[in-house]
This record gives sequence, structure tokens and C-alpha cells, in this order.
Amino acid sequence: MRSLSRGLCSALAVLLLTLCLPLQSAQAAMDVAKQVLIGHDFAGMDLRGATFNLTNLRESDFHGSDLRGASLFGAKLQDANLSGADLSDATLDSAVLDGTDLRNAVLENAFAFNTRFNNVLIEGADFTNVPFRGDVLKTLCASASGTNPVTGRNTRDTLECS
Repeated sequence: MRSLSRGLCSALAVLLLTLCLPLQSAQAAMDVAKQVLIGHDFAGMDLRGATFNLTNLRESDFHGSDLRGASLFGAKLQDANLSGADLSDATLDSAVLDGTDLRNAVLENAFAFNTRFNNVLIEGADFTNVPFRGDVLKTLCASASGTNPVTGRNTRDTLECS
């Protein structure tokens, strides 16, 4: 009887794993690369690990979204709202951020070396450990202010502005 109970428990565990794992991996592997999603509403969504490579996200709303580990390589984010978003460990290389709202966003350990930042709002943003080209850093430091409400870090300090 005991071995029958163990066998049923094992079978039930395998069944539960089989049913649950595809749902988790499908969500984690969200891939909308090379899409046109102008003005799309992603506000407050869990987008951890999502791929938006070369996607047109102009005027899209990501405020308060969890984009940790997401890839936005070459994404067009002009006039997008990323305020309060968590972009920790995200890839933003070669993305275009013109007029983008990054207020109170967390970009800790993000990769943004070749990212274009023009007329971005960065009050309260946390750029801890984000590598920048010298010209971009100079531009960001010129408008850096505020303290991130989540990490408690000063924007100018996270950019290492002099």
C-alpha cells in the first residue's frame, strides 16, 4: 500500500510539473522582436527576460513595469514612458531613447554603452554600474537630479558625475 501511495504521489508531482512548467517558460520567453508596437500599453507588467530587440516601441507605456533582464537591443523608445520601471540587468545597447521618460527608473547593471539618450527625463533614475560613452555621460550629468525612491540612491552619484 505504501509503495502505491508513493507511486501516486510521484505521478501527481510529475503531472503538476508537466502542466505548470510550460506556462512559466512561455511567459519568461516572451519574444516580440522586430515588431511595431507603437503606443502599446505595457504599464505595470511583469516582462522579466522579455525580448524587444529592434522593436518599434515609440510612445509605449512601460511605467512601473518589471523589465529585469529584458533585451531591448536596438529598440526605438522615442517618447516612451519607462518611469518607475525596473530595468536592472537589461540590455539597451543601440536603443534610441529620445524624449523618453526614465524618471525613478532603476537601470542598475544595465548595458547601455551605445544607447542614444536625447532629451530624456532622468530625475530620480538609478544608473548604478551602467557603462556609458563619455559624451553620453556628459549629457546625462547635465540634467541629473533627484533620488530614486526604491534604491535611495542619488541620480548624480549613480552616474558618477563630478
